[in-house]
Amino acid sequence: MTEWIGNNYIELFGAVAGIIYVFLEIRQNIWLWPVGIITSVVYIWVFFDTGFYADMGLQWYYLIISFYGWYWWRRGSSGTADNTLPVTRVNIKSAIVIVSVIVIIFLIIWLILFRFTDSTIPGWDAFTTAVSIVATWMLARKILEHWILWVIADVVSIGLYVYKGLFPTVILFVVYTIMAVIGYREWRKGVRLKA
Repeated sequence: MTEWIGNNYIELFGAVAGIIYVFLEIRQNIWLWPVGIITSVVYIWVFFDTGFYADMGLQWYYLIISFYGWYWWRRGSSGTADNTLPVTRVNIKSAIVIVSVIVIIFLIIWLILFRFTDSTIPGWDAFTTAVSIVATWMLARKILEHWILWVIADVVSIGLYVYKGLFPTVILFVVYTIMAVIGYREWRKGVRLKA
C-alpha cells in the first residue's frame, strides 16, 4: 500500500485538490479558482504520463480559464468589484449554440487525436474534453446548466479511467458526479433566466 501511494502521490494530491475545488464550486466560493489552478497543474503531469493527451490539453485550458473565471466572479456582471455575478440559466437559443459548440470542438479534437497521436480512445477522450471545455466556460459565467454537462462528462470519464487503471481518479470522478448533482440542486435555488 505504501509503495502504491509512493508511486501515485501526485495523482492522489490532484484528486484531493479536485474534491476541494468542487466543494468550493458548490458553495460559490471564489477560492475555487486558485485551487483549480493547482489541480490543473497536477493533472497536466498525470495525463501526460498516462497518454490522455486531450485531457492534458484540457488541463491547460482549465489553467487559463481559471484566471478568466476568477476575474468574472470577482468583478460580477457589471465589471465592478461590488457586483456579484448571479447564477443564470440558458434559454433555447443559447442551448442550441452550446450543443453546436460541443459538437464542433469534439470533431476537431477527435480528428487531431485520431490522426496525430497514439491515443487508444480518441473518440471518448475528445467527447469528454469537448463537454468539459464548454462546462468550464459556463462555470466561469455562473450558468446553472454547467452542472448537467459535468454529470455527463464525469460518468463517461469514470469508464475511461477504469479502463486506464487510474483508480484514484476514478474515485475522484465518482465524487465529482455526486457533487455535480448536489451543486445543481444548490445553484438552482437562486437562478435567473438568461436573456
